[in-house]
Amino acid sequence: MKKLQTQSIAPYIFISPFFILFAVFGIFPIGYSIVMSFFNWKLTGPVGFIGFQNYINVLTVDPYFVKAIGNTVVLLITGSLLQHFIALPLAIMVNSKIVKQKEFFKTTYFLPYVTSTVAVVIIFSNLFDTNFGLINYVIELLGGKPYPWLAQSVGIKVALSTILNWKYVGWNMVIYIAGLQSIPVDLYEAADIDGAGTWKKHLAITLPQLTPIIFFAVTLSIIGGMQIFEEPFIMTGGYENLGGDQNSGLTAALYLMFTAFKAGRLGKASAIAWILFIVILFLNWINRIVTNKLAGKD
Repeated sequence: MKKLQTQSIAPYIFISPFFILFAVFGIFPIGYSIVMSFFNWKLTGPVGFIGFQNYINVLTVDPYFVKAIGNTVVLLITGSLLQHFIALPLAIMVNSKIVKQKEFFKTTYFLPYVTSTVAVVIIFSNLFDTNFGLINYVIELLGGKPYPWLAQSVGIKVALSTILNWKYVGWNMVIYIAGLQSIPVDLYEAADIDGAGTWKKHLAITLPQLTPIIFFAVTLSIIGGMQIFEEPFIMTGGYENLGGDQNSGLTAALYLMFTAFKAGRLGKASAIAWILFIVILFLNWINRIVTNKLAGKD
């Protein structure tokens, strides 16, 4: 009897280290950040309970947070969601029968995703440089005037959006190719018999069949897009410039890190993190509604 009890408990003992580490380094910090958000918690000095004051301050008084959320949403649209309108057609082209060497194209388009973010941002910063950048050089060759990309509000957003699209289009393309390969070929063959054209087949078969994959890929883009940090941090000069000209490169994640580790206001930073979490949930709820409409569901 005792041997049977030992055998029944043994599997739980073997897997317990994972759950213990997850509780210590995962669940506990999440719960602790909720507690911190209700306190005037700083790196140094006294700590006092202030209730929802951090949340009220961030949403009503702090001009940087509103600016950061606005910039993040713009970059989310132009840099994170736009790439799906590029990745999906690209995946359809690479997955088509007329394209040979599919593995070569998959690898080539996926390479930017595994490239170091620091290296990518440095290269693109040089490309967008006002005096010596290749982009301004081409503009001058065409008879235009150099544009100060990294010193103007619009220019910074264009540069950051370009980096995000270049880096993550291949990632989304691979996800969509995996989804395309799971669609039964019989559906396309039946559409061919009915005389449907290529455009009609993609509208009637490809998009409805891919809606779970689209929802998954867009969800990842929303989560990642609302947490953009490395690209604006490196391109705009870190915490000192705080997003560059008119804080136009200041994102929510960058402002969160600045508030926590530069300004030393951990309680306020925790409040920003939870507000950002709620915004991500809201955007994914909208994503679910849109994909359900696309799939013809109520």
